[in-house]
Amino acid sequence: MDNKKEMCHESCACDERTTARTLKLKTDLTTRLNRVEGQVRGIKNMIDRDVYCDDVLNQIAAAQSALEAVSKMLLKNHIQGCVVQKIKNGDEEIIDELLVTISKML
Repeated sequence: MDNKKEMCHESCACDERTTARTLKLKTDLTTRLNRVEGQVRGIKNMIDRDVYCDDVLNQIAAAQSALEAVSKMLLKNHIQGCVVQKIKNGDEEIIDELLVTISKML
């Protein structure tokens, strides 16, 4: 595929190693990541204040869950967009790439 981006889903356009996302998707992802960033700063502050371990661990679990939600949003967008389009274009190597990515996520 050349460097020209193809519309592969209503919420993205893909080329070889980039994905142009819609403003709504970017906003949703950024909002969620800002929350995660705030949670991580909060966890650091809890450590600095010697907060009880169990409370810190619960906050870490919440931050991990929030980050996993971001991953799921991106994975859904990737499958519905880039993966489908690349398969339609005959690029079946994308399936192996996707399986490696899912394996890392699990």
